[in-house]
Amino acid sequence: MIDLKLIKQNMNILLNLLWLIFGGIFTAVEYLISSVVMMITIIGIPFGLQTLKMATLALWPFGKKVVTVPSSGGCLSLLMNIIWILVGGIWICLTHLAWGVILCITIIGIPFGVQHFKLAGLALTPFGKDIVDA
Repeated sequence: MIDLKLIKQNMNILLNLLWLIFGGIFTAVEYLISSVVMMITIIGIPFGLQTLKMATLALWPFGKKVVTVPSSGGCLSLLMNIIWILVGGIWICLTHLAWGVILCITIIGIPFGVQHFKLAGLALTPFGKDIVDA
């Protein structure tokens, strides 16, 4: 009997390896460096943690999904997301959207474009979100 769960896990591993080879590692390293830079100051620590969250998703995106945390901090989470968007989150989101559209033009690039759309959603409002296995 064919084990579909095993096939899905193997496909996720293969796609994640291709993702890393064709640019995912560079994106994850960029997020990691910016996270460390933001965490130098006390004010930047919450933003650095969110960038670290994006680095983990950019490193291994297939087989993961972004979910909203039920107890996400309420008004503080909303305020931090607004500050995030104004400071640079919109540009990160637009970059991932552009890459997603470019990759979805070709049939082979569609799975990778979908991952960029997932990263764009997280990049726009990272506070109050978590990454879980799909």
